[in-house]
Amino acid sequence: MDLNTVTEVVRQPPERPGANWHEGDAWLAGGTWLYSAEQPDLRRLIDLTALHWEPLVPTEEGLEIGATCTIRDLYAFPWPLGWTAGILFRKSCEAFLSSFKVWNTATVGGNICMSLPAGPMITLTVALEARYELWATDGSVRFVDALDFVTGDHRNILAPGEILRRVTIPDHALRKRTAHRRFSLTRVGRSTVFLAGTQRLEASDLLLTLTAGTTRPVRLAFDCLPDARTLRQSIDAVPADLWYADPNGTPDHRRHLTRHFAEEIRRELTAGDLA
Repeated sequence: MDLNTVTEVVRQPPERPGANWHEGDAWLAGGTWLYSAEQPDLRRLIDLTALHWEPLVPTEEGLEIGATCTIRDLYAFPWPLGWTAGILFRKSCEAFLSSFKVWNTATVGGNICMSLPAGPMITLTVALEARYELWATDGSVRFVDALDFVTGDHRNILAPGEILRRVTIPDHALRKRTAHRRFSLTRVGRSTVFLAGTQRLEASDLLLTLTAGTTRPVRLAFDCLPDARTLRQSIDAVPADLWYADPNGTPDHRRHLTRHFAEEIRRELTAGDLA
């Protein structure tokens, strides 16, 4: 879509691009959502891809993902054998409602900052206990847990002009056992629910992340695998106003699917724990 209110595109921003932020500006990375709808309040686009941030940087502490890393690059990354959670990256990439052109352009940071309930990069990073690095317009930096970033449907904690610089996933989370379940109305449709469970190797704990069915991510944490009744009670304790409603499903439908798939994940990880 033509953005006919935009009068300037900054193609080579400074290394700290927030210093000259003004009302009417927008950060441009993949732009797959930005160009898909009218943006009547925009006057200037600031192209972050010109900064050439490294997309994927393995370290001793884990994995750093640059906010401008494309979904294509994330999907194609050769995961070390020890990073058993690598399958969750691929499944999260496959959860996009997108064409191949979007895959080649859309970015990890863009999907997170859109903060839609069905954002699969949100599912991935919350499930793997990631931390986000945020840059403010005054040059300050803050770090937040992925779980605390999204506050509702299309809402997050970013201040005006603040930018997501990178996502860091800790090594211990990359080495966990994982199980996931996702439901959509069509094979390549938007997620109605997307659940991910993780468990330490040689342990019986469970971190269960609920997304798409809720307006913000929900994490259920258990020191040891719960029984079916305890797990269901934990899901039923999720506040009613957190369950999401849109054409892909009612809150009751989403709660029902979450109960069903959570139990499947519990059984899958229980079987793995006994293996």
